[in-house]
Amino acid sequence: MIRTPIKAGFAAILAALSTGALAAPFAYVPNEKSASVTVIDTATDTITATLPGGQRPRGIATNGKQLFISEAPSNGLAVIDIAKGREMKRIPLGESPEGVSISADDKLIAAAVEESNSVAILNARTHRKLAEIRVSGENPEHAVFSPDGRWLLVSAENAEQVDLIDVKARRQVGSIPVGKRPRGIGFTPDGSRAYVACELVSTVYAIDMASRKVIAEIKAGTFSNGIAMAPDGSRAYVSNGKDGTVSVIRTADNQVEATIPVGKRPWNMAVTPDGSKLYVANGRSNSVSVIDTTSLEVKTEIPVGELPWGVVIR
Repeated sequence: MIRTPIKAGFAAILAALSTGALAAPFAYVPNEKSASVTVIDTATDTITATLPGGQRPRGIATNGKQLFISEAPSNGLAVIDIAKGREMKRIPLGESPEGVSISADDKLIAAAVEESNSVAILNARTHRKLAEIRVSGENPEHAVFSPDGRWLLVSAENAEQVDLIDVKARRQVGSIPVGKRPRGIGFTPDGSRAYVACELVSTVYAIDMASRKVIAEIKAGTFSNGIAMAPDGSRAYVSNGKDGTVSVIRTADNQVEATIPVGKRPWNMAVTPDGSKLYVANGRSNSVSVIDTTSLEVKTEIPVGELPWGVVIR
């Protein structure tokens, strides 16, 4: 069932946008089968609105005022006005777009496009496509900016490496070998390291970005896929799709310090800006698990739409 927008929720969102930093951030959850985006107030962990998301929303990024959502049937990027609760436009990307990210300065958007084995780069303000860059990995899933915006790391379903794009040069400049089927990617805040979850080997690879080499291989749960980094860089959180758990990795020594049960088929995740909560999209439970990062326990589970793909928080 496709949920209709909750009108009262838009007033709350609009008020939060106007107060800026004083407002608690919102979590946005694209529901692939429900064709919607659930909006969660992270202060209260309540649903404030349901936004349109195209027919099959997957990858999602936001600048706080707009959502940028990859939409499979139209092969496009849907641009959603958050306060108005409606789609502004649809930008053609190519067949089967997936992961979407936005640069830290909110200037550029990157979208992985599976069938063309490419990454599209767009101007986040004008929505104009600036480049389409071929990568080596087949069926790219995530394209994630480094914190300084210099690099994009790209994972792909049919690959044993992550590909490195020089953003300014608009081309792939290298590849870093990892395990089979790399999925989620997360950078430490200083950009010195990246963590990559590889699903078919259930392992997370820590990469030194200066040398472009793997410095640690960390066993996670079965079918590790999503990655979210703590804002202070102290932890990498890893969702394990088959186990229904999240592994917590200390970046100081690259050891797993905890394993937390969540819902079925946890996928992509996000951390609040203060680092206090982790939101996990459970694809087969149609829910989001909210983890307290101090106690490392699930504090609540929020029902959302069908087949939630991930979470973005702004």
